[in-house]
Amino acid sequence: MSLFGTNGVRGIANEELTAEMALDLGKVIATLKPGKIAVACDTRISSQMLKCAVLAGIMSAGSDAIDLGVAPTPALQFYAKSKRVAGVIVTASHNPREYNGIKFVQENGAEFFREMDEISERIFMSKSFKIAKWNEVGSLLRDDCIELYVNAIVESVSLDKKYRIVVDCGNGAGCFTTPEILKRLDCEVYGINCNPDGRFPAREPEPVERSLNLLKKAVVDFKADLGVAHDGDADRAVFVNEKGEFVSEDAMLALIAKHYVEKHGGGIVVTPVSSSRCVEDAVKSVGGEVVYTAVGSPVVAKVMLEKNAVFGGEGNGGLIFPEHLLARDGGMSVAKVLQLLDETGKTLSELVSEIPRYYMIKGKVECRNKEKVLEELRKKFPDANHVDGVRIDFEKGWLLIRPSGTEPIARIYAEGKSKEKAEELYAEGVRVLKQILS
Repeated sequence: MSLFGTNGVRGIANEELTAEMALDLGKVIATLKPGKIAVACDTRISSQMLKCAVLAGIMSAGSDAIDLGVAPTPALQFYAKSKRVAGVIVTASHNPREYNGIKFVQENGAEFFREMDEISERIFMSKSFKIAKWNEVGSLLRDDCIELYVNAIVESVSLDKKYRIVVDCGNGAGCFTTPEILKRLDCEVYGINCNPDGRFPAREPEPVERSLNLLKKAVVDFKADLGVAHDGDADRAVFVNEKGEFVSEDAMLALIAKHYVEKHGGGIVVTPVSSSRCVEDAVKSVGGEVVYTAVGSPVVAKVMLEKNAVFGGEGNGGLIFPEHLLARDGGMSVAKVLQLLDETGKTLSELVSEIPRYYMIKGKVECRNKEKVLEELRKKFPDANHVDGVRIDFEKGWLLIRPSGTEPIARIYAEGKSKEKAEELYAEGVRVLKQILS
């Protein structure tokens, strides 16, 4: 596909992703999912423009459009699930300020699966969408999804202890939900960048460790139990422990996965092939099973549905709690981490110290002949995992070579029990890839 990537349509606003495209994408979803369609957006400067175009496209195809205003992606998705309507979220999630995106949502709250994106792209490219007669155009309705979403999370979690939390919403859509969730859970909340601002003046939308020095300092200064940071649309959450130390996203995924498997007395956890082996180690230690998928949260969600998984997620702060929503949810992630602290009586650093530690190296190599690379890798490693690129597991680590679906590169992931092992496997990945390309 040339338009839809792993998470909808993305591009630089008003250059690659224009109002005209947004209008046509609104027509596409109304052609596929006639009836009421809910639309929300993040705080980006271009989001209101694109949201209005999507709303117009939906109405022009004869469907009623429900404007939910600015909201986190999981809030829109929970509304779609609760009201049994399709949805559209205008967001570029963690991408830089100048980007925006449009993502379609099913009536069960999950993002469109891959085959649904393929159908959407065919309709978009052929312009074969429905156009309503003048007297059959849809209506513009307005509603709120914030209260519904916040209430659902607060009602699903109960805490015995009062916690002190520092929240960095990154000036994104989480400003409207996470501080409120925590206040209603009787937490003492300290906010950083909790004012919505689509210029993202304080830090980049992606909550990576190098951008979170203020959060780490605030956790220590306020003697907080933990710190949490969101991306632009708050479907992801990353954590800082009570010592002001950044906790790796893979370790958090492993921690919550282990907890869910223990709680269910076993079960399946679904995660992409790019996730750390610490997840598999943690899950197996309590009698669970890991199923690996291709990279991308819609793929993870689809396999979770098929396998009736107890938990799933990606090693980027995107955790999926299927009893709540078949999609990543940053707000619920914070609530569930607090519940885990409450149930165990342990600090976050103590809990994370129980997760096996691995060292991971990521890199990329220019690659323009992806089909040849995949073919040769499969011949060379016939017994490897071929679900997305080729992942070769060794006793003390693994190597993943994965041609990108959107760029002329191949990504290399290497992980080992020691830094030296990770470096050795990464060097082997580069050598194999260059040998194939030459």
